[in-house]
Amino acid sequence: MQRLRHFPLCPFSRSIRLAMLELKLPHELIEESAEAAVPGVRGLELSGDLPILELEDGSAVVGAYAISERFDELMQRGGFDARSVRLFPGSTEDRAEVRRLVDWFHRRLDREITQPMLAEKVWPRLVPGHAVQGPQASALRALHVALRQHLSYISYLSYTRRWLAGDAMSFADLAAAAQLSCLDYLAEVPWDDAPDAKVWYARVKSRPSFRPLLADHIPGLPPPAHYADLDF
Repeated sequence: MQRLRHFPLCPFSRSIRLAMLELKLPHELIEESAEAAVPGVRGLELSGDLPILELEDGSAVVGAYAISERFDELMQRGGFDARSVRLFPGSTEDRAEVRRLVDWFHRRLDREITQPMLAEKVWPRLVPGHAVQGPQASALRALHVALRQHLSYISYLSYTRRWLAGDAMSFADLAAAAQLSCLDYLAEVPWDDAPDAKVWYARVKSRPSFRPLLADHIPGLPPPAHYADLDF
């Protein structure tokens, strides 16, 4: 059985957890330390940033981009049930749009919002060597301003399309939901300011694949009451 090395509040790991459940791919989860989830912390001498998919032959695929593309190639070769969710569905142009949005959420949103928020509120409490201190109010205000811009873009996409990248759910939805779910675990998403994004997120959140994420619980860092509430 394949094994996925992850950390519960790693957004990249979360997107692959969702993908594997959507594809109904049997796997075992191996939880790594919080330190392993800090991007770049492993350096070049170790196997890479999370997630890490360990295959049955002993080899490994590292990173959400590489893992998602591997799943897509296997799907095209008939490696999954034809009724399974396609991570990159549609025409060549449709698939390019999925990849564009995956890059937007897993690179830009992560860099601008998720990682700074984790650095402010999570890593100082869970990663050895980080000084324990309260979040800086000015930094959080700036992050909230930037987050509202991303939510506005998600609202636009979800209002003009059935799913973020087009007519079918794709890895773009999973990547966006994975990022936002980490922020939602920290009670940092102003959902009432983005009703269309909230409706889209509720659709993804209600899928069976999302249930294990909603059951995540970091010792000493509990989620807010609404986090696991499908109706917010």
